[in-house]
Amino acid sequence: MAGMNVVIDPESAVPPFEQVRAQLAHRIADGTLPVGTKLPTVRALAADLSLATNTVARAYRELETAGMIETRGRAGTFVAASGDASRTRVAAAAADYVTTVDRLGVSRDEALAIVTAALRGRA
Repeated sequence: MAGMNVVIDPESAVPPFEQVRAQLAHRIADGTLPVGTKLPTVRALAADLSLATNTVARAYRELETAGMIETRGRAGTFVAASGDASRTRVAAAAADYVTTVDRLGVSRDEALAIVTAALRGRA
């Protein structure tokens, strides 16, 4: 499948299901996998990556819970339009953050450092 290119690093401390989830989420978010793109079946992707089907199924479940993909019965699994809605919500949250930062008198540089630390899990 075009744009899939999921690569599993067996030496990584990150569990394989999370590697699959994160890579697909990134490709959906950046538009490499646009809305409506049909994803491989769980079984096919698991075979391609030499993973257990349950591993890929967990990644797909988490992406579906996040609204990034949707399963349409026998038709398959597709990139969901709500992924665009998710980006809209994130942009709105960022705008709210800027308003809060300005109201509290925190510098933009410090606010950016706080966000960067939070995104890197050091908040």
